[in-house]
Amino acid sequence: MTGVKREQLLADLPMAASVVDFDRAHRFDPGIGTHWISEQTEGLALTNQGPGRNRMFLRGVADSPFDGDSQSTVAVVFDDSRLTYSAPDPDIRLVDIARVELLKGPQGSLYGTGTLGGIYHIVTRRPELDETSVTASSSGEAVGNGGLGYSGSMVANLPVIHDRAGVRLVGYYSSEPGWIDTGTRKDSNETRLSGLRGRLRIEPGDGWLVDLTAFGQWINSRDSQYVYRDGAYSRPTQRPEPHDNDISFLSARVAKHVGDVDIVLSTGMTWHQVKDKFDATQGAVSFGLLDPSWLSDDRLYHTWDSEARFSGSIKSIDWLIGLSHLYASQSRDKTLFSATSAASLLVDVQDRTTSDTGLFGNIGLRLSNKLKIEIGGRLFHSVVKQSDETPGQIARDERQRDGFTPSTSISWEPQAGRLFYIRYGSAIRQGVLSTDSQGRPQALKGDELKTVEGGWREHLLSGGQLDVGIYYSTWKSLQSDMLRPDGLISTETAGNARILGFEASLNQPISPRWKLEAGASFTQADLVRNNLGFALDDRRLPVVPEFTLRSALAYTFTLGPATTTIRAKLRYLGPMHLSFDPTLDRPMGNLLESRLEANAVWRSYSFSIGIDNFLNRASDSFAFGNPLRFSSGPQFTPQRPLQISFGLTANF
Repeated sequence: MTGVKREQLLADLPMAASVVDFDRAHRFDPGIGTHWISEQTEGLALTNQGPGRNRMFLRGVADSPFDGDSQSTVAVVFDDSRLTYSAPDPDIRLVDIARVELLKGPQGSLYGTGTLGGIYHIVTRRPELDETSVTASSSGEAVGNGGLGYSGSMVANLPVIHDRAGVRLVGYYSSEPGWIDTGTRKDSNETRLSGLRGRLRIEPGDGWLVDLTAFGQWINSRDSQYVYRDGAYSRPTQRPEPHDNDISFLSARVAKHVGDVDIVLSTGMTWHQVKDKFDATQGAVSFGLLDPSWLSDDRLYHTWDSEARFSGSIKSIDWLIGLSHLYASQSRDKTLFSATSAASLLVDVQDRTTSDTGLFGNIGLRLSNKLKIEIGGRLFHSVVKQSDETPGQIARDERQRDGFTPSTSISWEPQAGRLFYIRYGSAIRQGVLSTDSQGRPQALKGDELKTVEGGWREHLLSGGQLDVGIYYSTWKSLQSDMLRPDGLISTETAGNARILGFEASLNQPISPRWKLEAGASFTQADLVRNNLGFALDDRRLPVVPEFTLRSALAYTFTLGPATTTIRAKLRYLGPMHLSFDPTLDRPMGNLLESRLEANAVWRSYSFSIGIDNFLNRASDSFAFGNPLRFSSGPQFTPQRPLQISFGLTANF
């Protein structure tokens, strides 16, 4: 894996991490994104507002379900560059992706500010310089109580100069059916998605490697997916609430191997636009606009991440040193529109720029053949500039912060394939300019998270693997986005939190034809010091389930000339709740996800069929949808009904 900024085997990594590889049955499917990764791993939790609207959390480090302006606690990294800083999860579809790596726990020593929960690292496939190939995939799906959908993808690998240069091109499209009826509008929450990616690799010789990558993805949802009655798939007539999430990315990477030293220079730029509209016919009267119709929430994000790093080995010492600079900007305009006139009201305008410069390093010293210690850290300088304009007032703030985020670990490998480790990690998040519950400006102190964890990782017989981990985190000055009575979102210092967790995963062939996968996690995440100014009915951190259980059983056999695999999967998410605020809090969770799938491979063709939610459960997966209408009654997001899909992939 490469998420630790140098190539390292997962078996030797002294920290909690998960790696998800893609077999042929899933590698070309445009329907596979962040939620699918959460089903394969422990510790990754998501809100469920819909594609491109969700927030992502790792290991219980959850600050709020509401999509405010706080920096994300999980950084999405695309190859060598950070893709997001404060934006919601862009839900990158994982077509022709080599693997996804999850680094769990604070990663401030390597990645800087905002990585309190960890890293979601997408690793793309590199071009093959001596092989021409084209792979085409198509699929269709039908949702119970909903519509029909279809998708397709195309991947081409083209050598430009034999053994010197090649390009890999990826394109995909998906029309995902809706299943929520809004008045007379059937299946109103239909989503359409498309993506393009190109990667050029040049190997000029003498150990040089050059990679140039361009990527874009565009998500358009016609409507939201919440309802007003638990278990329902319909709601009364209301205005459509469309959503757009468009992201573009360019990067360049130059690498060279000199003796025992690896040199990597990289830079990546992201442009990210997120647009939402909410029905404002209820809950917007306090703003003073005559006959409010809808609230438009437009956000623009820009991230530029650059880095130079050097790594190598000297006898029993492994070392890494690097210099990084990240610039991130975000702007947000919330505008209320009238239904009976051309009048509009700008209710909130926010602009923020952040620059983060850091010198980081890591040294690993092998004390013996079985014992190794690693010490790392990042010395950083961060500057945040922000302005916030609401009707009647303008607030501005600028702050700087210098600091050091250390990490250290000790690992013991008593025999090949068995590793025990203890690790300490930390990360900080810069403070922001916000407003309190009365709308008055306030500058918040940044928060800091520290984690101590222990783990056991072992390779088992027949290629199996066992991972067990336990962790304890302290979260100081936790910043949380809170929903105000007027439907706007402000950030407040909730207090101090404590997180205790356990997780285990098993991947084990139990015969030449049968394979078992299983996992479990338990999280106790509580606010131990309350600075919110009101009594709490529930001190648990929001969104994160108290426990999860998952299992999958696969059987592989020969059906005529085809190699066929049948797999059954179940995942149970325990109880969770929505918010610290008892006036807003709602229970949710206690839901069971299920899937049956079969895949047959014959020569260069493969055929797949899948049944999602075959138990046809409709539990509440997320108790929030529209911030303006939330105070008028409960909101629910039911599980997607039973869905049948089929796909065909051909390689040429």
